[in-house]
Amino acid sequence: MVAEFVSSIAVYRTLPPEQLQGEIHGICVTNLRSLFTCLREGRPPAEDELSAIRASAARRAEERVPLEAVLDAYMTGARIGWGALRDEARPEETDELTGHVGTVLDYLRAVTAAVTSAWVEEQQAIVGEERDARRALTEALLTGDEPSSGLVERAGVRPADRYRAVAFRFDLSADERDMGVSATVAGRRKVRRVVQALEDLVGGPVLTLLDANGGAAALPVADVADLRDVVEGAARAEVWIAHSDLVRLPALPAAWDEAREVRRLITMLGRLPGTYTIDDVILEFTITSDPAAMARLNRLLAPIAERDDLIDTLEAWFDADFDRRMTARDLSVHPNTVDYRLRRISELLGHDVASAFGMQLLGAALLARRLAP
Repeated sequence: MVAEFVSSIAVYRTLPPEQLQGEIHGICVTNLRSLFTCLREGRPPAEDELSAIRASAARRAEERVPLEAVLDAYMTGARIGWGALRDEARPEETDELTGHVGTVLDYLRAVTAAVTSAWVEEQQAIVGEERDARRALTEALLTGDEPSSGLVERAGVRPADRYRAVAFRFDLSADERDMGVSATVAGRRKVRRVVQALEDLVGGPVLTLLDANGGAAALPVADVADLRDVVEGAARAEVWIAHSDLVRLPALPAAWDEAREVRRLITMLGRLPGTYTIDDVILEFTITSDPAAMARLNRLLAPIAERDDLIDTLEAWFDADFDRRMTARDLSVHPNTVDYRLRRISELLGHDVASAFGMQLLGAALLARRLAP
């Protein structure tokens, strides 16, 4: 029987000889004894008779033997066992043996259910452990903690030499917006699709910390030209992606801080879905990187902070690219009103909003005000 497994089921040819001759042979003997007992007594197997079969199926799952291969082995064993009985039966026993076909089918149904449930349960436990370990490994690498060799082994991912830190933000998918669909379930399915798409992109397991709203990933890829299309296609929603350069592992925590800040900035600035780097928000990044300077810039606007009309006019003036007529239209006021307010702003702030220096300084102050945590 074991020889037939090795001959007809490819994965069994990769198992060590001592395992085939020991454990696999042993479970075959147990299975046949249970089958013959059920035939003799005309009944399906009891739960305690299936315990060894369940344990064996769980071990096969742990060894990454596919479920279809495990079930194939049990079907092969049953075929060989039934064939042996048929060959040994005397002519006058043929009818009696045929009458036991229903018992054999009941036995196979019970064994199939036991093997499948035990294999799936163990596989889910393995997947859960790997997922948790990969999340822990991702967090360790992004924060600069040294992962233990045990964590790396449980995660099943050997850290690469270089990574690109990526910060994602996901919009809601159509399923998440559907009132008739569980948003929680739809969100989890979205995350699974994104993770699978990233694994397909890099050609193996990926390190991610994702939920339905977005999250983090460390991707060992040099080219991210297709990243947005890949992730949007999997998420079935609009996505915002902020990523760092490809850096060596020790520099990954700083790269993650950068990517996370870029994501925060593009969110606060209302940027459209797309892929962004620090170069796309270099001015905003520079202003927000120094809290003390940011506070000083904020204080520049203190004289007009309580004047909504003046703050709104200054913001509209910059948004309209210093076009007074467009500013007036956006504010629904006369252009002369815009001129008056701009003069009043210049007087109160002590900087001419029409000068190059005034534009630079007050533009930075407005950014600091808009981007304040």
